[in-house]
Amino acid sequence: MKPAPFTYHRATTAKEAVEMLAAAGDEGTVLAGGQSLVPLMNFRVAQPAHLVDINYVDELDYIRLDDGWLAIGARTRQAALERSGDVAKAAPLLSEAIRSVAHPPVRHRGTVVGSVVHADPAAELPACVLALDGELTLEGPNGERRVPAREFFTGPLMTAKQTGELVTEVRVPARNGEGGGHALVEFSRRHADFAVAGAAVSGDAIALFGVADTPVRATDAEARLAGGADPAEIAAAATDGLRPNGDVHGGSAYRRRVARACVERAIRGARNGGGAS
Repeated sequence: MKPAPFTYHRATTAKEAVEMLAAAGDEGTVLAGGQSLVPLMNFRVAQPAHLVDINYVDELDYIRLDDGWLAIGARTRQAALERSGDVAKAAPLLSEAIRSVAHPPVRHRGTVVGSVVHADPAAELPACVLALDGELTLEGPNGERRVPAREFFTGPLMTAKQTGELVTEVRVPARNGEGGGHALVEFSRRHADFAVAGAAVSGDAIALFGVADTPVRATDAEARLAGGADPAEIAAAATDGLRPNGDVHGGSAYRRRVARACVERAIRGARNGGGAS
């Protein structure tokens, strides 16, 4: 299939992009990497009447340290995050997790912010930003605001972004080697498929993905993690209350068991120096 008809708009500044989105109202959407949006448009699951292209907005292509935060601009490719020394030092969980996102050709085109804003509950980056206590910067007709990741994800492919707003960056605290170990563990049918379930651990934070309508912080289990409890006990506390939706890849109980195994392995990995799987 091919996309439904739409009007294409090319922005060259963030201000111009916001103006275009505001004019389009509910019928506008942003094109950055397009690795999630374009397939949805081709299947006509998404049918925006107006497409605002930010690939020519150079000011949004950056990775920088900003007053204790690691900031990633909306046009920054996932491959740039993968290669960044600043990311490896300030947010090593992101540096490790990005290698589990799709394949290299996709990461060379896909954007970090685009993946987070797409808000697929089985995706790695939204869960990592949640585990890292990150936040998103949004610019709209009424100015700029920042939304914590805990409040940003509201449902499957749904966020707190309002009509006419552009997410200009994702920010996470720059830990610079502090705050304990990190790890991301997921299970998928094939490498680079969306995860059946997965877990991201950073310091004493645990976020799960593929188990609910949004990425989930396992707050009840985090106190046990901080107290040095056994990984199996922590994993049970993190997953016992979950009721994942079943699908062709497995039922609810199966996904919960997979999630438990992922949490336990991620905690062991974090305690042993970090890594992704």
